Amino acid sequence: IERIRLFSPRQWEEFVLEWAHSLRALYARVERCGGAGDMGRDVVATPNATDANVWENYQCKHYDHPLMPSDIWLELGKLVYYTHLGKFTVPRAYRFVAPQGAGSTLSKLFEKPEDLRSGLIKNWDAKCRPSITQTGEVPLSPELLTHLKSIDFSIFRYIPPLKLID
Repeated sequence: IERIRLFSPRQWEEFVLEWAHSLRALYARVERCGGAGDMGRDVVATPNATDANVWENYQCKHYDHPLMPSDIWLELGKLVYYTHLGKFTVPRAYRFVAPQGAGSTLSKLFEKPEDLRSGLIKNWDAKCRPSITQTGEVPLSPELLTHLKSIDFSIFRYIPPLKLID
């Protein structure tokens, strides 16, 4: 645990990429998309080489604290926005991975998907609207809100750091 806390954010993404690649029985392809312009996708894994519409995302966060709800609103907003635009489909699983794990407040939210959805809606203007793109604000329009409400928020979870190490 102490060693992975020393990684840089880039080293953390590479570690998660290698970990996901080690799950060869689950995935036909694993790719790193992290960096500017990744649209909220760091490590993307597809179980079927012929169907890129079925995929899973591992969102890497290397902070000096356990993940809090305020750390993830923007990432959830990016997923809602870019899937609404049709840039990619909603993944079947979206997992946050962080060397400090998730704090108790966020852990509880992951257990209550509707509360997670409500939290995103409540925090949209402060966390998502000004920051999803560099080209302008993204208001939560009625169409975008309808799309947000259509997403199954049980796809959002986190992976404890010990699971990655194991």
